[in-house]
Amino acid sequence: MTETAKPSVLFVCVHNAGRSQMAAGYLRSIAGERIEVRSAGSMPADRINPVAVEAMAEVGIDITAEQPKVLTADAVQASDVVITMGCGDACPFYPGKRYEDWKLDDPAGQGIDAVRPIRDDIRARVERLVSDLL
Repeated sequence: MTETAKPSVLFVCVHNAGRSQMAAGYLRSIAGERIEVRSAGSMPADRINPVAVEAMAEVGIDITAEQPKVLTADAVQASDVVITMGCGDACPFYPGKRYEDWKLDDPAGQGIDAVRPIRDDIRARVERLVSDLL
């Protein structure tokens, strides 16, 4: 863990526009300041998926100010837990880090009815992660 013993989590998906942004939004909402939250993508999109924004707004979480960010080795090294969501070999691997791969459907190009179950699956996983880390 980091010097402050505050765990840090990095969510990674290819475009950092949907799944990883929803997960980061949930983690910030549920854990507050107790866990450091990062998200990034191996090939970041120009903007966050508007349907992901809409789905999160439905549950009272605003992710409109977030921007897709490029995945860097520094972000991985600075994180205790790295959670991938489909970026495969593009994710750097460092010994001593905790890695999880969450198999989630990609919300890109899907309507709100398809994105809601993805959002709800992410919430359940984030809740388990928070109880595990704290």
